[in-house]
Amino acid sequence: MAACHLKSKLLTFPNKQHSTNDEHLRVRYAAYALLRRAAEAVTMRGLADDLLQGDGKNRDVIVLGDFNDEWQAATTQILYGPPGSQIGTGGFTHPDNPGDANRLWNLAPHILERGGFSRIFEGQHELIDHIMISHSLLAKFQEVSTGNEKLPSVTEDQPAAPHDKPSDHSPVAAKFDF
Repeated sequence: MAACHLKSKLLTFPNKQHSTNDEHLRVRYAAYALLRRAAEAVTMRGLADDLLQGDGKNRDVIVLGDFNDEWQAATTQILYGPPGSQIGTGGFTHPDNPGDANRLWNLAPHILERGGFSRIFEGQHELIDHIMISHSLLAKFQEVSTGNEKLPSVTEDQPAAPHDKPSDHSPVAAKFDF
C-alpha cells in the first residue's frame, strides 16, 4: 500500500497571499502547482510499479490519498498505468493483457454513482481523495464510501480548514472480502 498527498491546486503567492491581481503571476504559480502535482504523480506511479512488479493480477496493491484532482484529471490518470478499462467503461469486464497486470483501478465511479464527494470547494462537491486498487483486489472489493459529516466549504480566500478545526476533507473508506 502507498499513501500520498499531491500538491494542492489552491495557490499561495508571495507573502502567503491566496489571491493576486497579477494575472502573469497567477498563471505562473498555477503552472508550478500543476507541474509539481504531475511530478509527484509520476513518482507515485513509479512506486506503484515497484509494488505491482508486473503482476497486479496476483499482487494486492492499493494507492490512496489526497490527489487534489478529480478522477478524470490528467494527474490522477497518470497513476492508473496503461490506458484502458477503468471501472464503468465498456471494456471493464474484458481482460486486457498485459495492461491489467500493471493497471490500477480508481474506485471513484462507485463513490460518484451514490453522490459521494470528499471536499466542498466554493459550494461545489468534489471527489479529490481516491483509492486505487490492483486487478487482484477487484474480485475482493465490496464497497467504498465517503464520510457523511458536514464539511466546511473551502474557498480561494480560505483554502483550508484552520489546524485547530476538523478536516475539510471527508474520509474515503473501502471494504474488501479477504
